Amino acid sequence: MSTYVVKEVFLTLQGEGAQAGRPAVFCRFSGCNLWTGREEHRADAVCRFCDTDFVGTDGPGGGTFRGAAALAAHVRSMWPEAGRGFVVCTGGEPTLQLDEELVEAFHSVDMEVAVETNGTRVPPAGLDWVCLSPKAGAEVVLERADELKLVYPQAEPEAQPERWAAFPAGVRLLQPMDGPDRAANTAAAVAYCLTHPQWRLSVQTHKDLGIP
Repeated sequence: MSTYVVKEVFLTLQGEGAQAGRPAVFCRFSGCNLWTGREEHRADAVCRFCDTDFVGTDGPGGGTFRGAAALAAHVRSMWPEAGRGFVVCTGGEPTLQLDEELVEAFHSVDMEVAVETNGTRVPPAGLDWVCLSPKAGAEVVLERADELKLVYPQAEPEAQPERWAAFPAGVRLLQPMDGPDRAANTAAAVAYCLTHPQWRLSVQTHKDLGIP
């Protein structure tokens, strides 16, 4: 029986990407394979611009769950009404823990299952929506995605939009990198989308709204 280590589980609106504005239960798994999550290690990490706390189990609804059924029931309890729910499995890197057994358990409690992944690991079968967010310096093994969300700009050649223009994805989005240069990065992303209309703009609306 698998044990799942989860930072937090909470109901919110999806704040970014192709599903922006949609109510969702976020299940944030602890751990990542591109950064430890600790500031003293950020400078040497593969991914250095992460803005998410995925260390430990001390977030709202977080904990250690013994078995897929226990975690699925906990996630389902956050959904406010009967009928089909929606869970976004995120992190950190969720595919370090998310497995086929858990996907099936989510489906058994009538939850549609999405994942947000860096693409460095093969995700489990049965997912309803796959969002790929590739990171410079990390080899992507994922072969297709429903959504490709590229943080922009990144200096490295392998993180340029041109590198991902032909990747099999249902929708391609540029998301301005957060931080002190957010306004300039947003302007640059807008300009790129206007001259390369296969790309759409993704903004982090949850930060502007003040919701998790």
